[in-house]
Amino acid sequence: MTTTDLIDAYYAAFNAGDMDIFLELLTEDVVHDINQGERQVGKAAFAAFMAHMNRCYRERLTDLVVMAEPSGRRAAAEFIIHGEYLVTDEGLPEARGQTYELPVGAFFEIRDGKVARVTNYYNLNDWIAQVGA
Repeated sequence: MTTTDLIDAYYAAFNAGDMDIFLELLTEDVVHDINQGERQVGKAAFAAFMAHMNRCYRERLTDLVVMAEPSGRRAAAEFIIHGEYLVTDEGLPEARGQTYELPVGAFFEIRDGKVARVTNYYNLNDWIAQVGA
């Protein structure tokens, strides 16, 4: 599987809500840099993060573009996230089923055919404006 195939599979599993496949594409020591948040390390931490996200938000992505450097060790993705805010997330505006649409950028490190690091970026202020803070 090429790096771009791996990233495509990662986001296909995300869109399908298949957390088993999604998590299988990660190394055990995966590093996750959360947008405007902390760095978490390990598949268990990533799984807990995704369980929280899936409780608070329903999201799918479109317009995925994946770019990889020649060695395949690093990649980037750009896409549009379409979401619905389901349950109030601590420290954020109250959830009332608001919908939102945001451009997102993600950066990856690949090791042994799996995602070893993912760093996500989006405009939090834009999201807050969309959900009506």
